[in-house]
Amino acid sequence: MTFADLDRNSSRLATGLHGIGLARGDRLGLACRNHRDFVEVTVAAAKAGVGVVYLNTSFAAPQMAEVLAREDIAAVAIDAELLHLVDTDSVTLPIIVTARSGDDLGDLEGRDLHTLTSVRGAGSRWRPLRASLPVPPVLLTSGTTGTPKGAQRSNRVDPSGAASVIDRIPYRYDDIVGITSPLFHAWGLAQLALASTLGATVALTTTFDAETTLAQIERERITVLAVVPAIIQRLLASASLDSTDLSSLRVVASSGSALPVPVVEEWFDRVGPNLYNLYGSTEVGQATLATPDDLAAEPATAGRPLAGSTIAILDDSGNEIGPGAVGRIFVGNGAQFDRYTGGGGKEIVDGLMASGDVGYLTPEGLLFVTGRADDMIVSGGENVFPQEIEDLLLTHPEISDVAIVAVDDDDFGQRFAAYVVKPPGSRLSSSAVKQWVGDQLARHKTPRDVHFVDALPRTETGKIRRNQLG
Repeated sequence: MTFADLDRNSSRLATGLHGIGLARGDRLGLACRNHRDFVEVTVAAAKAGVGVVYLNTSFAAPQMAEVLAREDIAAVAIDAELLHLVDTDSVTLPIIVTARSGDDLGDLEGRDLHTLTSVRGAGSRWRPLRASLPVPPVLLTSGTTGTPKGAQRSNRVDPSGAASVIDRIPYRYDDIVGITSPLFHAWGLAQLALASTLGATVALTTTFDAETTLAQIERERITVLAVVPAIIQRLLASASLDSTDLSSLRVVASSGSALPVPVVEEWFDRVGPNLYNLYGSTEVGQATLATPDDLAAEPATAGRPLAGSTIAILDDSGNEIGPGAVGRIFVGNGAQFDRYTGGGGKEIVDGLMASGDVGYLTPEGLLFVTGRADDMIVSGGENVFPQEIEDLLLTHPEISDVAIVAVDDDDFGQRFAAYVVKPPGSRLSSSAVKQWVGDQLARHKTPRDVHFVDALPRTETGKIRRNQLG
């Protein structure tokens, strides 16, 4: 699809949105996987003065119903294969069925169902739309412990946000950008916006598959790949990686969750020094970025503050602490969210917003994130973050994925349990897992329990759903 196609189609769709009853200022829920309909609806909504609430395509029906009600959504655009998540008998909203060709609803005929083609037809007598300020979108948090919250931003624009990223990651106007991370999350949406702003080509695949993505990189000569760490792990685990021509890749941009040190080192060794790691969140926006040079020197770093962003490490009383001392990470920039749509927000100290993570800064200004504040495990009076143990276990040749969680213990308060994913054919034992940790870390960090599982529960951005383990 060319930019001219997108402009023409989205203008008709924008007029059609008004034609099916949406007014300026209304909210449209969008539940689309990564494909062109997502992009067209997003642009059309902006032209129509309609706000978009980006819905997680992995929702269960109860979560979908809760978010539709909480966010005061006036209509829903949803992929045909996800339509079962909406109770069409009780939901009285107009529903636009996406990812379906033409105007045929087939067995989906219903009270108020439309296709993109039919909605565009409702705006067939297109006329230039009256200019208006766009309605800020609502992005949902990752929701690792419950229904995701809606993060609302204002209409303010901070030019330094995009400029600081482009300054550190060498995007170009002639790039072919493969976006594998979900477009409905902040990282994927930001990559789409950056590529579109530069006039670059965007290549999407509906769902991620390692073999398909590797073939696409080689076939389409993709130059920029937007990923989350779990996707890098799956690419490294692919049998096709070493036989695929990846010479076109200049940039592999990762964000969304912690990037394990063994994954950085293996990627550099097998693919090359083209990995960039951005640290931030839906709430605080972009904070720091690690370049390939940063990661080559310090594979565990989250990088240096981006231009326009301020990073501070504070203690529990809100006082700033010096280099090397671990504390709570606070971020200041023009990309902070305003509030949660259900009420409340993040703690703010002197204009800086809590990220929810803990870590430290080096005297040279590099940030290291040691873990989520609420992931800290206290065992025998010692404070431990799972990431250190997980990173070590990932260096074991017979461990492809791992999560460390806390289990109640009568003697120590909490003890560690390891959930381990083995590669096919591995005969790794629980005692070998314990010994691997015990030989290299302090005794109190050795997991007491080891469980072997087929896969770990993760969000679309790769964060481990620890509440689903144990």
